[in-house]
Amino acid sequence: MRADLHVHSHYSDGSNSVEEVMKRAVFNGITQISFVDHDTIKGLPEILSLGEKYGIDVITGIEISAYDFKRKRKVHVLGYNYDLKAIHIESICQKVRERRQTHSLWQIDQIKAAGYNLDNQAIMETAKPSNTIYKQHIMKHLTEAPYTSLQYKQLYRKLFKGDGVASGYIEYLDAFEAVSAIVADGGIAVVAHPGQLNSYDLIPELVEVGLGGIERNHPDHRMEDHRKVKGLANNYDLIMTGGTDYHGVFGESIEVGDILSPINLLNKSCKHL
Repeated sequence: MRADLHVHSHYSDGSNSVEEVMKRAVFNGITQISFVDHDTIKGLPEILSLGEKYGIDVITGIEISAYDFKRKRKVHVLGYNYDLKAIHIESICQKVRERRQTHSLWQIDQIKAAGYNLDNQAIMETAKPSNTIYKQHIMKHLTEAPYTSLQYKQLYRKLFKGDGVASGYIEYLDAFEAVSAIVADGGIAVVAHPGQLNSYDLIPELVEVGLGGIERNHPDHRMEDHRKVKGLANNYDLIMTGGTDYHGVFGESIEVGDILSPINLLNKSCKHL
């Protein structure tokens, strides 16, 4: 079993189509995959169809942009193996997508006012099939420098961070609401990369509303994070997952399957899709 349970596609902020990601997965011997595009399940029909075509087990997935209001920090919540209609998940995520789109259009206006040449329609075309514009789509029209380059990172920080003209965040969902929606749709709620966002303190509290797991294997996690995740998983009877957080050229340099999940979700009494 070789499972990458954290990949993104062009249905959110990944650069690759679902089929391109699937082909990479096949080449690298992946047997189980989960596309966890941000706050959307729009790509699910295509993902399931291509999973059958390429002989890869697909686990329904999503990554919900949430917030820990008690500690005032972002937290991402992965949802796995939920019912295909996902009515509760879709209900809450629609709000996030609308807020993000409004904010992205505002960011474009601010960047244009600062003297940069941007075409709203061209950016929207770049974002398709996503109906939501992400910062990666805007950056694609500002520089040809690769995501991993110093030039890209300096421009990104200049515009979107600190006192940048396009800095600021949208209003995210309460993390408890995100977990509850995933559970209500029959899925497994998992805290994503807790080491990256310092989400550890929140995990015991989310267990009370049905949290089912923690992501252990992630590019930003080190041995200390693995130790913390394992301890929490043992204490609260949670599963541990993992994956590459693959975004294609819109993310760090990594290949599908370079980081694997420690478990196969199909062997955890989950619904086979």
